[in-house]
Amino acid sequence: MVHIAGETLHVHFLGTAGALPSPQRNPSSVLIRRGADTLLFDCGEGTQQQMMRARTGFTVNAIFITHWHADHFLGVFGLVETLAFMGRTDPLPIYGPPWVEEFVEIVQKINRHARGFPVTAHTLEHGSVVPFNGYTVRAFATLHGISGLGYVLEEDERPGRFNRERAIELGVPPGPLFGRLQRGETVRIVRDGVEVEVRPDDVLGMPRPGRKIVYTGDTRPLQHQPDTAALIRDADLLIHDATFDDQESNRAREVLHSTAGEAGEAAAALGARMLALLHISSRYASTANHIRDAKRHYEGDVILPADLAVLEITYRS
Repeated sequence: MVHIAGETLHVHFLGTAGALPSPQRNPSSVLIRRGADTLLFDCGEGTQQQMMRARTGFTVNAIFITHWHADHFLGVFGLVETLAFMGRTDPLPIYGPPWVEEFVEIVQKINRHARGFPVTAHTLEHGSVVPFNGYTVRAFATLHGISGLGYVLEEDERPGRFNRERAIELGVPPGPLFGRLQRGETVRIVRDGVEVEVRPDDVLGMPRPGRKIVYTGDTRPLQHQPDTAALIRDADLLIHDATFDDQESNRAREVLHSTAGEAGEAAAALGARMLALLHISSRYASTANHIRDAKRHYEGDVILPADLAVLEITYRS
């Protein structure tokens, strides 16, 4: 059966800072809500307070950690305790690169009292796929000096547009059978006294792509890595490391981060429809240079979200 994607897709930028928080920016955390599902990508210190400020609630289906630098995972400890206090019973899966099992063991041991739900560890590597209902999350390798992953949230293909006139020509009466055909089901009708089948391919156009979000975490640009570029190109939203502006390009190379200009180059090379600059160093009181540097290379929409900003990802025309 073909899945019909019609769910909302919102990106909540809970934490947009670099390694050190600032008065305006919390450490890394991006919450993506697709329909009824809520996924956390990184969970820096203070993430649960940001969730309160953003009024996202605490229904978290899974946490994906990009790498084991503390600004990307310290918020897990407090969040897990809050979930326990609120009476959670469902398992909480935590996905990440190698060492996730050791990390989850620490999370389990840090509380002397039993929680009402298990926290489970799931080690991912480049190309690993985690399936959800109607979409997947796929991991890809990053370049940050330690074992690290970025993530692609990609929806299943949508059915092609429904040709109502063609369906009627084939004898399908308007009503529930239309919906079944749109959901990918073959239906049976009586035409000229004979029972015949009408297949979805008879009344649907070419399949249409679902939406795609790429979150790089901390990394050097990846468009020149063929295996990775194939996974992350053509995103509706590319959330890219832009720790520094282009004046600090030498520093970016030294510590294996990206500049805003390099993020713009990546977005252009990968065909992204929108670029969000993230992981901004606390040294910057103004981010005007970041936007300027990215736009020097990329003609699409560039945003540098403030903490608690929300972005809705719509379907392509």
